Amino acid sequence: MRTGAAAGHVGYYHEAILHDSDEHLLAVVLPFLLGGIEAGEPTVVGLAGRNAELVRRALPAGTQVAFLPGGDVYARPTAAIRVYRKLLASYVADGARQIRIVGELPPPVLGATFDWWARYESAINHAYDDFPLWSMCAYDTRTTPPRVLAEVTRTHPRVALPDGSHVPTGDYTEPPTYLAEQRLMLPDPVQRTTPTVELTDPTPAEARDAVRAAHRGQLPADDVDDLVVSVSEVVSNALRHGVPPVRMRLWTAADRIVVTVRDGGPGPTDPYAGLLPAGNGAAGGLGLWISHQSCDHVALHRDADGFTIRLTAGNPHFPV
Repeated sequence: MRTGAAAGHVGYYHEAILHDSDEHLLAVVLPFLLGGIEAGEPTVVGLAGRNAELVRRALPAGTQVAFLPGGDVYARPTAAIRVYRKLLASYVADGARQIRIVGELPPPVLGATFDWWARYESAINHAYDDFPLWSMCAYDTRTTPPRVLAEVTRTHPRVALPDGSHVPTGDYTEPPTYLAEQRLMLPDPVQRTTPTVELTDPTPAEARDAVRAAHRGQLPADDVDDLVVSVSEVVSNALRHGVPPVRMRLWTAADRIVVTVRDGGPGPTDPYAGLLPAGNGAAGGLGLWISHQSCDHVALHRDADGFTIRLTAGNPHFPV
């Protein structure tokens, strides 16, 4: 039997904590964690360093709460989904009737790369819905950009408040609708310079060769190899499933390589493409899945003239 606010709920009970002080955060998190312990439910903390220590010090001595290493969990959205699904499945296999998790994204991802984390926050409403999970995602309103907070209320069905209430956000949008929307792709500053490579209707082999030739030693060899595979897959998808012409552009910077692939089609029909394994035979799903596993950032953009994928290897955290 499920307990707390999620009592009687089937599937994933997904909430945000929009806190403006340490006291606000603790007023929500401590009853959530202690309620899980009292009910005998697996109870997990996936907060970043400072907030993890804040909660650790506030908990009564000997409280049996698991603390996750957040940096590894949130390396990429696909990695986070894989890690959490494995963790949740293990708890269910051990007989858990409900699992409680409070977590937060690390501050660097709340900048230029939040677009794929916004997709993650939306997609997990589906990806975790086959588990009895109650989770809270913490966002500090003092430091989180307003544009990020606007997406948080659209991807979380409800907000947990310090007075113990759990209220609908009012802006929540179901994942298939949210993920299919046209969304701004923040331009990487390097894209304001002349591309190192511009190709029209390249073969996958030509695309792979272009990436290798453009590398100037700024990235580890494994990262370049991953980008080569990702670009090859994305170009293959565009040639096979898109609308010509297919245009590939590549830019290099001291700490990254950025590649865009654009065609005149509408892009993948699967709203979860890239974030979840392509199990339904959707066009282009495998290539996007590979790129989300391999690149340090993947941005998707639809407009009236076509579909663009931007792949980044190296440091994607440019100022915005």
